[in-house]
Parts: sequence; C-alpha cells; structure tokens
Amino acid sequence: MQDDAIPPLGGYSEPELDRAFAAVAAEVETSAQALRSPDAVEQFRLQWLGRKQGRLKLISDAWLKAAPPEAKKLIGQRFNTLKARIEERIDEAAKSATPAAALDAEAIDITLPGTRRPIGAEHPLIRTWNELVSIFARVGYSVGVGPEVETDYYNFESLNFPPGHPARDTQDTLVVAGQEHKPLRDRLLMRTHTSPVQIRTMEQQPPPVRIIIPGKVHRNDAADATHYPIFHQVEGLCVDTNITFTDLKGTLDFAMKALFGSSVKTRFFPSFFPFTEPSADVQISCPFCGQAGCRKCKYSGWIELLGCGMVDPAVFEFARLKQPAYDPKKISGFAFGMGIDRVAMMKYGIGDIGLLYSGDLRFLEQFA
Repeated sequence: MQDDAIPPLGGYSEPELDRAFAAVAAEVETSAQALRSPDAVEQFRLQWLGRKQGRLKLISDAWLKAAPPEAKKLIGQRFNTLKARIEERIDEAAKSATPAAALDAEAIDITLPGTRRPIGAEHPLIRTWNELVSIFARVGYSVGVGPEVETDYYNFESLNFPPGHPARDTQDTLVVAGQEHKPLRDRLLMRTHTSPVQIRTMEQQPPPVRIIIPGKVHRNDAADATHYPIFHQVEGLCVDTNITFTDLKGTLDFAMKALFGSSVKTRFFPSFFPFTEPSADVQISCPFCGQAGCRKCKYSGWIELLGCGMVDPAVFEFARLKQPAYDPKKISGFAFGMGIDRVAMMKYGIGDIGLLYSGDLRFLEQFA
C-alpha cells in the first residue's frame, strides 16, 4: 500500500473488507505522524483527498465502483469511516502546526515606537459656536433650541413680519412644497433665522428670560465666497423689567471684548428690523489692524458684525397670547443676532465660506 497503485480486493466478505480497510487506516496513521507544518498538512490532504489523484479517489474507483451491488453498502460504510478519520487527522494537525513565520509575525518588538492615533479637533464653526455660547453663559444666558423646519407663523408672523413683507419672498425663503391648501401661518418652510426660538421660548416660560440661540438656518442664496444656502446664526434674547438700551450696549460690548480682545471698541448705528424698535447695527474696531486700516476692515478701521435692538412691543403681544406675563407695559427686552460663519471666517482668516462645508481634510487639519 506504499505506492499509488491500489491492489484489488481479495473478496467481498466482511472479514476481507475489514482487513483491507485496516491496512489503509494504518497507512493513514503512519503518514499523519509527520504532520508538523502547514506545508506537510496540505501535502497530506492532497495525497488522500485530492479530487483527481487522491488515494481515496483511487480506492473508490478500484473497490467501490467495481464491487457487485450487494457489496457496495458494506464497502461504502467503511469508506466513509476512513474518510472521516483522514479529515480528523487533518484538523488536528492544522491546529497544532504553526509556522515560524507566523510566530515571528506575532512577536512584539518593544524597541519600536508606538502607533500614535491622530487626535481630532473641533471644526472651526463648532469651535466658534462653543466660544460664543460660553461667553454668554458667563453672564447668565442658557441655550435655546428649536426646529429647523418651521411654520410661517413662528418664522415670520409672530416676529412682526406681516404678509407681503419682503423677507417672505420665495427668492430668499426655502418653502416646503405642497402647502398651498394650508392657511398661510401653518405652511412649512426652512427657518431663515433662529429668531423663532425666541417666540417659542416666551410662549413656554414667563419672564425673566435670558437665552442664547445658536443654530443652522437656510436661505435661497447662490453660493459665493461670502454666501451659502446653509449657514449658522447665534441670537440672544433678554426680557425682564426695566431692561434698557444701555443694558444691550453693555452686554454686546462685553461679548465683543471677550471674543476679540479687551482693546476692541463697539459703536452703534440706527437700523431697522421688524422685530426690534429701536434697532441698530453694531460695528467693532478692527482687531486685526488696530484701526490702522487693512483688507479685513476695507481700510475703514471698523467691521460691521451684527444687528440688535429693543424687542418690539408687537412681538410681546404675540407671546402674550399664550403667556400673559409678557405685557409690554410692564416688561421690556432686547435681542441681537450675528452669523457664526462670519465670525469664524474673521477669526481664522478664511476667505471662502464654502471651505467650512467642503469636508476637505487639508483645510480642516490646519485647525487641529
């Protein structure tokens, strides 16, 4: 049985079949004793289980196929037992045979430097967002949140934007399709500012209120270096008794100094916003050139940064529908808002707002 030739069976009686298969089984055990490497295991497998020239294939051809029908069952039973023994020896050898190369691969060279994982960093937008929130948290403001998909009522009407106001124009506002069957105040749109959170907050809690509202807003703007259809705003609302424009100026002056440095000055110019009266635009002295004049301030020494004003009594009347404590004869307040994107671009010298949304790691790694 040591060569590839398979001798014929001497007969088909059970004792004769037992002797023939026992001899083959002994050959299997002898060969299996030398299985100490993966190469030897693979050679053993091909020798016995190879589909074309494996010894089991030859035994099947010589003994099983040539047997008379009445002997095929007896031979088949012994053949299956022999095949199971061969597979068992292969499995045992495969588990115990480990190549030297594998051992080397598992070894640890303690002299090599460790693998350092890259440390993530805040996106410049998120960093600016968190910085603004922390500044106002120092003076008692909490964070307000609200939905990005708003109704016309909360986005416009309750903030003193009457029907027909230019800000409602679909050229500026992204509206949800299929809303024509609803009353105007119930139609859905993507919020154009975070101001709806102001009226929602006043409806839910009586004064005093001090909230800062950062969030994403949407407008139908063509993308260019300074405009994008998605951007971020942070707005603030303070309502209490005896709140004056002086409180507003002091709050914003503190915030601008905390954001850009103690040497920064602020100045206010009259403006108009539907939800505040009086209203003002706020400029800061250029923190980059010290008012000497540079490209960032267009050589004027001042940068216009945000809008603000005293809350219009009409807005309090809308809040009063659900929260009677907002009587404009007894309380007052101020509101302000600025673009987080614009502040980030100023602080970090970013020339194109699209870079903030590109996801380009080459850009973002500069802030790590």
